[in-house]
Amino acid sequence: MSTKNTCPICGGNKVKGTTTFTVDLGFGVVVVRNVPALVCEQCGTDWIADETAERLEITVNDARQRHRQVEVTAYMPA
Repeated sequence: MSTKNTCPICGGNKVKGTTTFTVDLGFGVVVVRNVPALVCEQCGTDWIADETAERLEITVNDARQRHRQVEVTAYMPA
């Protein structure tokens, strides 16, 4: 098994899946669902690719500017 696909937490296998990304902005919360990620089959820990994280940063900054208390959205690829 490749160490790239091995979970450093539990040794399980990382597979393609999705996760929910949540950020507390202090004045509100942003929740992004269906975010592509590698997810450990054993412990559920997830890893988000750099490109995906960049898209999430845009989403969070947009929500910060709107200053909403709660914002829930689905991940939108570029």
